[in-house]
Amino acid sequence: MKKNFTTRRNFIKTTALSLAGISIVPRHVLGGPGFIAPSDQLTKGIIGVGSMGRGHIDYEGTRVVAICDVDRNHLDLAQKAIGNPVKTFSNFRDLLALPEVDIVHIATPPHWHGIMAKEAAEAGKDIWCEKPMTRTIGEGIKVKQAVEATGRIFRLNTWFRFEDRFYGFNTEVKPIKKVVDSGMLGWPLTVTVSGITGFNWKFFWRGKTHLTEQKVPEQLDYETWLGPAPYKPYNKERVHVNFRGYWDYDGGGLGDMGQHYLDPVQYVLGKDNESPVKIEVDAPQQHYDAVGTWRRITYTYADGCKIILDGENKDKDAAFISGPNGKLFPNMVSDIPNIQKKIDQLPDPSPVITNFSEAVRTRQKFALNESNGFRSSTLVNLGILAVRLGRNLEFDSKLLRFKNDDAANLLINQPMRGPWTI
Repeated sequence: MKKNFTTRRNFIKTTALSLAGISIVPRHVLGGPGFIAPSDQLTKGIIGVGSMGRGHIDYEGTRVVAICDVDRNHLDLAQKAIGNPVKTFSNFRDLLALPEVDIVHIATPPHWHGIMAKEAAEAGKDIWCEKPMTRTIGEGIKVKQAVEATGRIFRLNTWFRFEDRFYGFNTEVKPIKKVVDSGMLGWPLTVTVSGITGFNWKFFWRGKTHLTEQKVPEQLDYETWLGPAPYKPYNKERVHVNFRGYWDYDGGGLGDMGQHYLDPVQYVLGKDNESPVKIEVDAPQQHYDAVGTWRRITYTYADGCKIILDGENKDKDAAFISGPNGKLFPNMVSDIPNIQKKIDQLPDPSPVITNFSEAVRTRQKFALNESNGFRSSTLVNLGILAVRLGRNLEFDSKLLRFKNDDAANLLINQPMRGPWTI
C-alpha cells in the first residue's frame, strides 16, 4: 500500500491548527535552522550492514529504524554506529513487514538484490539499491516490472551521471553530455574505458579455485547468506567482500565497478532505452566457479556506437570519446579549438531529481531509477556473460534475448536454489 506523506502530515497540521487556544510554534524555531523533526523524517531499514551498509546509515531527511543481517557481528557494529536502539533482524522479510519503514536500503551481495528489491516493492517500500542493480538480466526485468507495477520510488546507488567528478576527468559528466548532444564530435561515437582514460577494472577481484571446506563461524548464518545461490561448502573466501570473485554472487571487477563506469557512458550516449546488439570478448577461458580476468570487451549498438572496455590498457593514445569530427580526452582535453568556450554556450541537459528523499516525498522518479538503471545493469551483465561463456554474443535489445544462443539465454534467468524464487 502506498504511503502519502504529504496527506498524512497535512492532516496533522490542519488538526493542530483547528484546536482553539493553542499557540503553534514552528518546528524550525524550536529546533534551529535546518531542523527536521523525527515525525517529518523518512524512515528506513537497511538490509545488509557490512561495510557498505554501515557506510550509508546517514543521508538527508532519513533515520534508521531497523537493520537486518545474517552475521551477528555486523548487526552489533551497525547498532553501535547508529547510536540509538533500532530493531534488528536476521530475516529480511521481517524487516519488510514493518509498517513504520518507508525506505529499504539493500546493501547485500548482488545475488540477493533481485529477490529483495522485488519483495520490497511488493511490500510497499521505496528502494535504495546498491550496484549492480541485479546479478542477472532476468532479475533486472522482474525488479523493473515490480517497481513500475507498485508505483514505488527506486534509486540505484551510483551517482556519476548527475554529480561528483567522473573518474580521471576532473569534471562532472554534464559538460561531456553537452559536447555529445551538440553533435560537435559527429556520430557514431566510440567510448574507451580503460586505465588510459582514467578507470581501474580491479582485476584483484579474482576468485580462488580448489577451495577447501572450513567451519562456518558461529555468528554467521551461512545457509541464509547463500540463499538463492547454489550450495557450496563454506570457505571464508566466498563471503564478506571476497564474494566478488565468484560467479554465483557477483562478476569480479566488472560486477563491482561496471555500473559506476558504464552508467554515465550510457547516459552520455543517450542509450537509456536500449542495449547493445553485439558483444565481442577477448578473455582467457574462465573457471566454472571463480571469476578470472579479461582483455577486452566491445559493445556495439544498432546505430554503430561502441563502448570498448580495454582491460589491458593497450590503446595508449585512446581518447575517452572519439567521433568522425573530433576527440575528447580525460581532463576535458580535446582536439576541437575553443571547446570550453563552446561548452559554456551550450544548453544544459534536462533537469532531474538527484535527492532521493525529495523523490520519495514528491513521488517523482529519481535520476537513476529502475528503468535506466536496468539498462546500465544489463550492460554489465552482457559483458559478464560474454566473458563467462568465452564467446561473442548477439543480443535483441527489444526482446532482451540472445540470438541463436540457447546457452546464453539460459543464463538470462539463472536457476535459484529452493525455496527462493523471483
